Amino acid sequence: MEIKREDILHLAELSDFALDEREAESLKDDLAGIIKYISQLDELDTEGVEPTYQVFEMENVWREDEILPQDATREELLDLTKEAKDNQIKVPKVL
Repeated sequence: MEIKREDILHLAELSDFALDEREAESLKDDLAGIIKYISQLDELDTEGVEPTYQVFEMENVWREDEILPQDATREELLDLTKEAKDNQIKVPKVL
């Protein structure tokens, strides 16, 4: 698979990266090497090999939700905040 300069610039734009010409060329070479390395997996004979979905024997641990009594009221908790509006804690915008 040939990686073109336009592909690198398109990926950089999607990723919101600013690349100069030297960085774009270096990244092109790096990605070509990575793809060549990964393409070696196509040569493996996986006939009869079960797919591995999970490498650890893990299971979800389910429990019943319990509503426990609280020591503080809603009003007491809202009084601890810097700013509250409509019975909710007001926080700075993050986006």
